[in-house]
Amino acid sequence: MRIREGFPGQRSRVLPPDVVAAASGTGVLGRLLVTDAGFFPHARHHGRTRRRGAAGTVLIVCVQGRGWCRTAEGETAVGTGQALVLPAGLGHVYGADDEDPWTIWWLHAAGSDAAVFEAELLPDGGVRVVDLHDTGRVVADVERAVQCLETDETPSTLLRAAGAGWSALAQVSADAQDGSPVRAEPVRQAQEHLRTHLDAPVQVAALARSVGLSSSHFAALFHAATGGGVVEYAKRLRMARACELLTTTPRPISEIARAVGYADPLYFSRQFRSVHGCSPSRFRDRDS
Repeated sequence: MRIREGFPGQRSRVLPPDVVAAASGTGVLGRLLVTDAGFFPHARHHGRTRRRGAAGTVLIVCVQGRGWCRTAEGETAVGTGQALVLPAGLGHVYGADDEDPWTIWWLHAAGSDAAVFEAELLPDGGVRVVDLHDTGRVVADVERAVQCLETDETPSTLLRAAGAGWSALAQVSADAQDGSPVRAEPVRQAQEHLRTHLDAPVQVAALARSVGLSSSHFAALFHAATGGGVVEYAKRLRMARACELLTTTPRPISEIARAVGYADPLYFSRQFRSVHGCSPSRFRDRDS
């Protein structure tokens, strides 16, 4: 027999229908409203059946143990460090594994922004399991939403819960775009190297070797994660830093060019113009 709640140490809050109806028609809360949120530790025999689905997007973060979700398309396993995302209106059944029951943080979100996250995460309209890169950050967002709903149902508190819910969904969406943490880690290492060595030459082959990949494999992973090549990514980083230096320091443009990896100030100016549509000097004058 599956039970919906009643687990020792659980936390669970559900907004009353009248509060949901009133909040959903107002400003930011009309775009994203956390209607339900909670925490179920070691939830043995936990399960839920919704033949017509939930009213909003469902996010379940598994921090320990295992679980599963079944829809008309089949059954999906959920494990530690993964998030299960269910779209509004999709009939489903989910539950904890009998041998190793899950511990989960969860929330339901309604509104137009929740629908946008659904479209990004679930383009086929089914369920999705996402490998999380930093489970703790997502859990912190969900827990903040829980704390807000535990406080009261005032508009300001619901706004804070909405911010936490938006952040949790954004983290999951970003992790879904990056793919498996194992695949994403080499790209993350390379990005960090580029950020901390803006004045150094960009050598794709050397970056690939530093993360233990061939140049072609590394380039493909980098493009999949960022939508562009290594050289273009490095240029964007350099130009962002150049903007900061132009705005916050009186340093000469030639010195700023060297600080971000360009020995030739004229070439730096051409690169800057290609990104920002104006020369470095014009950018500085505009912000003065």
